[in-house]
Amino acid sequence: MTGFDDNAQAMALVAFTAIATVTLLLCVMTGPDRDDLDEFYTGYGSLSPMRNGLAIAGDYISAATVLGTGGVIALFGYDGVVLALSTALSLLLLMFLMAEPLRNAGRFTMGDVLSRRTPARSVRVAACVVTIAALLPMMLVQLAGTGQLLSFLLGFTSESVQTGCIVGVGALMISYAAIGGMKGTALIQILKIVMLLGSGAVVTVLLLSRFDWNPGALFDAAARGSGAGPAFLHPGLEYAAGPHPGLDMVSSQLAVVLGGACLPHVTMRMYTASSARQVRRSMSWAVSLVALFVLVVTVVGLGATALVGRETIAHLDAAGNTAYLLGSRAAFGTGVTMVETLLFTTVSTALFLTLLASVAGMILACANSLAHDVFATRPRELTPRREMTLARLSALAVGVPAILLATLVQHRSLQPLATMSFCLGASALCPALVYSLFWRRFTRTGLLWTLIGGTVTVLVLMPGTSLVSGTPVAAFPDADFNWFPFTTTGLVSIPAGFAFGWLGTVASGRGKTDEQRRRYEAMEAELLAGAVRRRG
Repeated sequence: MTGFDDNAQAMALVAFTAIATVTLLLCVMTGPDRDDLDEFYTGYGSLSPMRNGLAIAGDYISAATVLGTGGVIALFGYDGVVLALSTALSLLLLMFLMAEPLRNAGRFTMGDVLSRRTPARSVRVAACVVTIAALLPMMLVQLAGTGQLLSFLLGFTSESVQTGCIVGVGALMISYAAIGGMKGTALIQILKIVMLLGSGAVVTVLLLSRFDWNPGALFDAAARGSGAGPAFLHPGLEYAAGPHPGLDMVSSQLAVVLGGACLPHVTMRMYTASSARQVRRSMSWAVSLVALFVLVVTVVGLGATALVGRETIAHLDAAGNTAYLLGSRAAFGTGVTMVETLLFTTVSTALFLTLLASVAGMILACANSLAHDVFATRPRELTPRREMTLARLSALAVGVPAILLATLVQHRSLQPLATMSFCLGASALCPALVYSLFWRRFTRTGLLWTLIGGTVTVLVLMPGTSLVSGTPVAAFPDADFNWFPFTTTGLVSIPAGFAFGWLGTVASGRGKTDEQRRRYEAMEAELLAGAVRRRG
């Protein structure tokens, strides 16, 4: 169960090469052919609600989500299923509370939304810094995971080859963002989500058929295969080693629910909808697809534990990132026939495409923010042609350091990086968006305090968690500077982010808060209901 035979490896390599070539060609064909910022940043809102919903779901379901969530389900059962449900709840939260206001307030970037009420270059620069800080760790997870995934599938163990895979795939993803813009990356996301959920649905059907279509039998078999017995089907197994397992679980779920909904590469898709009705319909499609993903990843993760065993999964990868692939292979059988090999190659190709599309979307979000929020807001006005050039160069400026950093962290646990992205989204971006969109007296000082204070709180607390040191599966297993009692910072950093915003607003004085209240009331109908649509 640890590798392909030679024929299957050759087929996988051909499939990966073909999908990379086709997707790059799609970006070239659909990328902007003139110097038009709206076309590059939003694709003119030309996607139908269904296609935009597919793209939103594609951006939301990253490779880290597929492999990481599948691994937690396979290793910890109930806790992993709750994590999967939290991802769907997060998008549901975005749909009902913020999707329409985000579309009404924003134009291209997170900086547009946050500076709508408090126009200042300092706000835009802070929004750009937090955007990059929140997405860079997730990019490293995806890029470093590329080498690990390809080494597992293709059977090589050379460190230099893994590094070469990271560099090659990273260069490809920079090309996607720089050439295709919003429309090109959207098409890749659509192709990715169709392949991922289509192949996942086949695996789900095959696994359920192995257990006579009885989910209870699947859960019981997974509990037996876990070696943990009934504890596998009860809450707390993942956090049992900590001093406060119940609070630790709450902290983790808060970070996922609030952070996942506010990450900039997801929220930027709200600006591509051409109307409020379209953004609602797009989000309905996206939530439905993410709900399907929850079902698929739950069955595949539990199937891996039931048919392969928790010990084997943990031996191959301590974080369980191979569980999705192992569960898929177990569903297809021994893999010796051409049909079985072809089916498994489809699943692995879908995961490879997920890696490509996820980082491309994140690079695009960072590049757009860097070009539009930092360079385009300088006193000297930029022409659209120059801003587009800067956006493409920004993709290079963001992507190259990400590739270099990914080569340095590829052999360490990547879980702290993924967790930090969600914590930054929940602790800095979520309070900033909630206050900016819904609190009438919120001031520029409060906004800056929220963004900076929430970010610094996460960066100070995260190194003290057990994900970084003090445990055998930590990023630094041989060191022990673990002083924070939870695996995520959410329980402390999320309230801190909201508190910083409130304190900064109060410190601004009565005059500033009254001025902001009048400014908000003047645009309230537009922000919340889109009564007057003004772009720019």
